[in-house]
Amino acid sequence: MIDSVAFLGCGSWGAALSTILSQKGIKITFWHRNPKIIESMIKSRRHYLLPNVKFVDSVHFFTDIEQAIAGINTFVISVPSQHVREVISKLKTHIDSSKNIINIAKGIENHTLMTMSQVINDVIGDSVKIVTLSGPSHAEEVIDNKPTAIVSSSNEVSLAKNAQAMFSTNNFRVYTNSDILGVEIGGSAKNVIAIAAGFCDGVGYGDNTKSALITRGINEISRLGNKLGAKSDTFFGLTGIGDLIVTCGSKHSRNRKLGELIGKGKNLKKILSKSHMVVEGVETAHSIYNLSSKLNVEMPICDSVYRVLYEKTNPLEEVDNLMSRNLKS
Repeated sequence: MIDSVAFLGCGSWGAALSTILSQKGIKITFWHRNPKIIESMIKSRRHYLLPNVKFVDSVHFFTDIEQAIAGINTFVISVPSQHVREVISKLKTHIDSSKNIINIAKGIENHTLMTMSQVINDVIGDSVKIVTLSGPSHAEEVIDNKPTAIVSSSNEVSLAKNAQAMFSTNNFRVYTNSDILGVEIGGSAKNVIAIAAGFCDGVGYGDNTKSALITRGINEISRLGNKLGAKSDTFFGLTGIGDLIVTCGSKHSRNRKLGELIGKGKNLKKILSKSHMVVEGVETAHSIYNLSSKLNVEMPICDSVYRVLYEKTNPLEEVDNLMSRNLKS
């Protein structure tokens, strides 16, 4: 039985998962690079982004990563996806076959076009034990104990089951899945589609538009996943269509909200400068665009999001382009 877990990164999703483990009596340590954030949480015993999260006394905070992981064998990687390589590199000398890595970051690394488990393997080697947790889950609702279901995925079924047992509660149901590549592709690409859903909200389109977007969006995601060798069934489960639905429709979704603001004419840089949370879909849009181009996979919605974010095209024009593409079955 695991009695302590180190969270590397102090994001809202990591905070929500830590509350589940704390309620089970598991001791938690948090590492964050920003001393001011650590100091504020030590003083207030509350999360800096989610004040409803009140940390119990067994939760400790560190700015020194070696202190945060001392004597602990299970690490949860909860930093933004583009920083996972940097953090894992700090851990490299501390990880052996006895250690477990649970990844909760969703994204595809920009310069390598690798998923997060691939990045971890690239830094440490193929022998490391990796589980990815993913699925339709907003931290705000998990904290409020609203019933939620996610997926624990690993190439080794036993590892997925261990994480399943660790996190499952009466309100938080965890399924297992052996298709970690498909789970990570679904969890990453859905953020790009959610930005497009936000465009629709921002310009005033309705349910018809968003329904079509979600349906065609999962088709794009599954097409990319299949090209990479993932299983089709994965994209029609919790980490595919499930995660896509919640991210495209929720008031809690940072990616959908960013798209909505752009749809209303706001500037991307200004939106990001005012956000205290990382919007993963922005960087992932760049990765997906390059990955789909490299693999020659047709992803017109994701291409449109890329053009709006990086080439400053008009969302209305992109929708018109999508609707006027050659008719097909």
